[in-house]
Amino acid sequence: MKKLFLSFCMISALIYTGCKEDENEQTNVFNPDAADFQGDIPAGDDITLDASKTYKLTGALIVKEGATLTIPAGTVISATPTSETDTQVRYIAVERGAKIYINGSSSQPVVMTSDVKASSSWGGLVVCGYGITNVGTNVEAEVSGLLYGGDNNADNSGSIKYLRLEYTGYKYSDTKEFNGLSMFGVGSGTTVEYVVSYKGGDDGIEFFGGAVNGKYLVSVDSEDDGIDFADGWSGTGENWIAYNSSKSGIEGSNNGNDGAKTPFTNATLKNLTVYGMGEKPFYFKEGTGKVTVDNIVIGGLKATSTHKYFYYDGETKDAPTKARIEAGDVKITNVKYVDVTEEQKFVSELSSHITESATATGAGNGTAKPSWLPDALNKVNANTNVLN
Repeated sequence: MKKLFLSFCMISALIYTGCKEDENEQTNVFNPDAADFQGDIPAGDDITLDASKTYKLTGALIVKEGATLTIPAGTVISATPTSETDTQVRYIAVERGAKIYINGSSSQPVVMTSDVKASSSWGGLVVCGYGITNVGTNVEAEVSGLLYGGDNNADNSGSIKYLRLEYTGYKYSDTKEFNGLSMFGVGSGTTVEYVVSYKGGDDGIEFFGGAVNGKYLVSVDSEDDGIDFADGWSGTGENWIAYNSSKSGIEGSNNGNDGAKTPFTNATLKNLTVYGMGEKPFYFKEGTGKVTVDNIVIGGLKATSTHKYFYYDGETKDAPTKARIEAGDVKITNVKYVDVTEEQKFVSELSSHITESATATGAGNGTAKPSWLPDALNKVNANTNVLN
């Protein structure tokens, strides 16, 4: 009888343990379909993709507030083309209060690309947060229609590491188009490192307010600007490369509607290489805010440009930027020019705010590829001697 009782207890314990394990398992509503990857990941879901699959992005994928999306190293997401019968814009967006973890590695980055190998073939990656901006709170993002902004510059939207974005920049209109990576009010609790944007139809990477820092960022062949910051962004950028953008390499602004709006953009940038721009290699605009730049290698302006390497639009068009320059809020130190004539260097208002250094290394190796940029991420034209 005692043996029978002990056996009954053991079986009961096993059943109880199994039930507890079942109760602890994550039950997700969203089921990622690699052949039809789109839809809303709802609050409470914790989704991890399978790196052995190529996910065909067939519409908008939205990570809703309270949800988490994890993308492991080596995962490929490729946007399918639109058609007359399927006009859904393909993009990935993360709401405020949601999290995305892009866990690429130096040898196996996460790749977000398109079946059509041409710029503007799909949207891009949009991340929204509760960070502070100078355009308000509960603001609708330029693309995706999601809300962003708040009062928490330490907000955490997850981690983005070793990501390659290709052929982004879907265009709704001349004033509404996707960047490769758009960060709207993203807070400093978020990690953004080792991100490359290649052949984007608009900017490669852009910060709209917030306080997220960006390290090891590269923009190649963007059809607008390489890396852009605006709307009260208060962060640090380290080891940035802007190569061969149609317009500006780095563009810094304060507020497009009111250049004197506070809180000012407050950017600290160091270790930059800017090469091969079509118009204004480093463009201060719309009030600029406070910008400190140290250790920059710059050159390669296209012959068709009549602009200076460090440029703003002048007092008549942009008095708020001139005010910031005169206040000493724009400081540029340790600049190395590559094949630049004296008259090309900067607008006169910046003359006392720029110092040169023949030993500046820029993003790490002048105009050559730095050691931190792995081959799996490097998308610079192999026919040039820049960054190879």
